Amino acid sequence: MLIVQKFGGTSVGDLERIQNVANRVSETKKAGHDVVVVVSAMSGETNKLVEYAEHFSKTPTRAELDMLLSSGERVTASLLAIALNELGFDAVSMTGRRAGIVTDTLHTKARIEGIDPTTMNEALKEGKIIVVAGFQGITPDGRVTTLGRGGSDLSAVAIAGAIKADLCEIYTDVDGIYTTDPRIEPKAKKLDMISYDEMLELASLGAKILQNRSVELAKKLNVNLVTRTSFSNEEGTLITKEENIMEKPLVSGIALDKNQARVSLMGVIDRPGIASEIFNALALNDVNIDMIIQNKAHDNNTNIDFTVAKGDLLDAKNVVDKFIQSGDIKADSYNEDICKVSIVGVGMKSHTGVAAKAFTTMAENNININMISTSEIKVSMVIEEKYAELAVRGLHEAYELDK
Repeated sequence: MLIVQKFGGTSVGDLERIQNVANRVSETKKAGHDVVVVVSAMSGETNKLVEYAEHFSKTPTRAELDMLLSSGERVTASLLAIALNELGFDAVSMTGRRAGIVTDTLHTKARIEGIDPTTMNEALKEGKIIVVAGFQGITPDGRVTTLGRGGSDLSAVAIAGAIKADLCEIYTDVDGIYTTDPRIEPKAKKLDMISYDEMLELASLGAKILQNRSVELAKKLNVNLVTRTSFSNEEGTLITKEENIMEKPLVSGIALDKNQARVSLMGVIDRPGIASEIFNALALNDVNIDMIIQNKAHDNNTNIDFTVAKGDLLDAKNVVDKFIQSGDIKADSYNEDICKVSIVGVGMKSHTGVAAKAFTTMAENNININMISTSEIKVSMVIEEKYAELAVRGLHEAYELDK
C-alpha cells in the first residue's frame, strides 16, 4: 500500500516525540508499505515565530510572514528525516516547493491549486521515505505561501490525492471520532467508520478533530481518511464514501457548539428586498450567518432572528445599528447565553421520525427549543446554554449511541 501519514504539532512536540514518530513510520515501512509523511511545526513553534515578527512590526507583510512561518515545518521535516536515516531507512525531507505544491497568491490563507508529484514519485520509486513540510506551498511565480489553519491536514490530503495513495492517516492527540464529546458523555463510543458528509456536518457543528477544508478535499479527491492517535496503536476512525459503509446508523453523532449568539430584529419594515439588504450588509462585513427565522409580516412589519458566531457579534451589531438609524428596524436584542446541539446521521435519509424523537427528548428534559434548522442528514436546535450538556446526554441516550 501507498500511505500518507500526517503528524500534528502535539505529535512532534519535542525531540522525544519526533523519535516516536520515526519509530512509527519505520514500522509502517517495515510492513512493506510506501510512506509519505507530512508534518506540522513542533507545538508552540508557530506562535514563537509570530512573536519574533511582532518584535519588529505589529503588521508584518503577509508575504514575509509566510516566509517566516513556513520554516517551522521545515525544521520538523528535516529532524524526522535525520531520525529515520539514523534508524537505517533512506529518508528525504522536502519543502512544499520541492513536493510540487502550487497555491494561489493569497498569503497566510492560500489555497492549493495543484500538485506536480513528479519529484515525490521518483523518490518513492527509489524506495525512499518522503517527509514533507506541511502547511506550505509556492505561488506560480515562486513565492512561499502558507495554507492557514489546518494547513498541514490539507497538505496531506492533497498529496494523497496527487500520488493516488491508498490511505491518508491523520495522527492527532485523540484516537478517533466519537459519537459525542466523551468529556460530556462518558458513554460516548468511538466510530469505526463515518461518511464524508457526516464528518463535514460534525466539523461545521463544532467537532474539532478535522476541519472542513481537509474533509471537503478528501471527498473531492476520493481519499480514504483515517484519524487516529500517535500515542498508541489503537485503530482510528475511517472517513470514506457513504457507499463504502455497509450498515448506515440512524444517527452517528451528537455535536455541541457553544460559540453561538442570537440576534433578534423586531419591527423590520416589510418591503421587498429588505432581507437582502440586511444580509448583504452583514456579508460585506464578513459576518457569517448560521440559522435564520423570519416571522409572518403584521402591520407592515416583520421580525427576523438569526445566529452568528460570538466573535462576529460586535460586527453584526454595527451593521444592525445602521438599519435602526435609517428606520428600517425598530428594535434589536442579543443573546450570547445560547448553544446549538445537533444530531447527524446518513440514516435520516431513509427513516422517518428522527427529528420528532429529538424534539420529544428536549420536551422530556424540560428544554425549550428556540430555533430549528434541518438538512437531509442533520437536525440542529438552538437552546439555552445552561442546558447544553443535559441535551447532549439525553439525545445520546435517546438514539442509543452508547450501544
